[in-house]
Amino acid sequence: MNQILLAATTAAYEAGDIIHSFFLSEYEVKMKGKGNPVTEADIAADDILKKMLISEFPEYGWLSEETRDTPHRLTKKRVWVVDPIDGTKEFVEGIPNFVVSIGLVENGIPILGVIHNPINKDTYTAISGGGVFFNGNQTSISDKTEFSLISMLNSRSETRQGLWESYTPHFKELIPIGSIALKLAMVAAHQTDMVASLKPKNEWDICAGHCLINEAGGKLLTIEGKGITYNNADTLITPGLVAGNESVVNSFIKL
Repeated sequence: MNQILLAATTAAYEAGDIIHSFFLSEYEVKMKGKGNPVTEADIAADDILKKMLISEFPEYGWLSEETRDTPHRLTKKRVWVVDPIDGTKEFVEGIPNFVVSIGLVENGIPILGVIHNPINKDTYTAISGGGVFFNGNQTSISDKTEFSLISMLNSRSETRQGLWESYTPHFKELIPIGSIALKLAMVAAHQTDMVASLKPKNEWDICAGHCLINEAGGKLLTIEGKGITYNNADTLITPGLVAGNESVVNSFIKL
């Protein structure tokens, strides 16, 4: 697994360098749907990730936000689950809250996660049974259990839509930032206490972060309290999710 982690981390750095070269410059932006941009940087990063990871591990399947999906991956025991830029809206706005997110699943379970911020160079890594590391230093999840003491990361768009207003009195603070992958990584690295989303996410948004949360000693569940698996025919995870230590996750689901 260490060899696979090294390959994934190297690929994340290569993709990150490409993304950095586009940041705050001129590039083409297209819309895949309402509020869902894709840029030249997304495509270029996806191309290098696929080239590097599939050439080294040709027997693994591939699922990426920016690659046309096929049922072929469903036949594979191990599958890369990748988002070349999680937080494309922030990338376009010039806000450095976006990451390269690389997950590897085995029989639907996350066994590796690499999340890399190309701008500040922060890197979060984990392999199953090996713990989680932030810039090379092992970390673990927050042990706070009282909402009044907890800082929670949440979605910028959900906050703008007013979806979090009724939750504000319960928490010490709610901090809206972009990229669910980055938010999961920050929780796993104990840079904050927990994260939740009230809207659906795709597998590539959270797979790598799920491995990080697991290895930090935390839990990631849907807001209905259900577990999450990967490499499904339908990649959308509904209706939302929450991650943190087991106590706060269970308390938030009740809330």
